Amino acid sequence: MQIDKNIPNYLTIIRLVSIPIIVMTFYFEDSKFAHRVGGIVFAFASVTDFFDGYLARRYNIISSFGRMFDPIADKVLVGCVLVMLVKDNRADEIPCLLILAREFVVAGFREFLAQVQVSVPVTRLAKVKTTIQMVAMTMLIVGSVGSGIASLDLIGHISLWIAAILTLVTGYSYLQACSRYF
Repeated sequence: MQIDKNIPNYLTIIRLVSIPIIVMTFYFEDSKFAHRVGGIVFAFASVTDFFDGYLARRYNIISSFGRMFDPIADKVLVGCVLVMLVKDNRADEIPCLLILAREFVVAGFREFLAQVQVSVPVTRLAKVKTTIQMVAMTMLIVGSVGSGIASLDLIGHISLWIAAILTLVTGYSYLQACSRYF
């Protein structure tokens, strides 16, 4: 099967373009519609992250653009949404700070490991962490206001804490890989 070699890049661009749309929905905090739109756009953007990586690996269509912008799109999407969730009191600061700090530290570790030509593969647990994190964030964006489900906020908070704990566990593997070179 032949696919357009730019599809993974288009998916990355969609993720970047979705960020201001999601952020805008936070300014309509009492609007059920805005909560739903924000959640749907974030969920869609999260799914594009999976598919751009899958397609790039499956069809061996890795590009310089993708190598550079895919991790940027992921981090900016997650970072902006976590900041907005904290700003609107929809998420606790501590799990959000843990997730953000890990992203910066791991980005630094990856840069260092690339210089010494060492690759650390993404573990299954890291994929589980990312899934839980994205689902938790979607739940917190939609919230009880957008869903009408009173317990959705609590479930989102608990899920985000679980993701934050897994973030620390999965980040440790990068620390171990780097420690051999210190």
